[in-house]
Amino acid sequence: MHEMSLAVEICRLTESRLDPADHPRLRRVGVIVGDDAGIEPANLEFCLEALLGQSPFGRAVPVITRTTGTDLSISFFEVEDGSPDD
Repeated sequence: MHEMSLAVEICRLTESRLDPADHPRLRRVGVIVGDDAGIEPANLEFCLEALLGQSPFGRAVPVITRTTGTDLSISFFEVEDGSPDD
């Protein structure tokens, strides 16, 4: 299941791009998956849910967006900022 290795890399990239103080405040990670990318989106989502629910993140969930083509990319990080409109 190569989706697990992709999920590990997505989490590694997420961790490297966020300030360490933001890791526990991470709520959502957007991932774009192309229909021709050779990835099973449900499997990738399952793997990401397992990893993002662990330290250093704790409560983050993946948001998978399907698209045409061969894309696989991180589209956004949503970090709780404490404002009432979150």
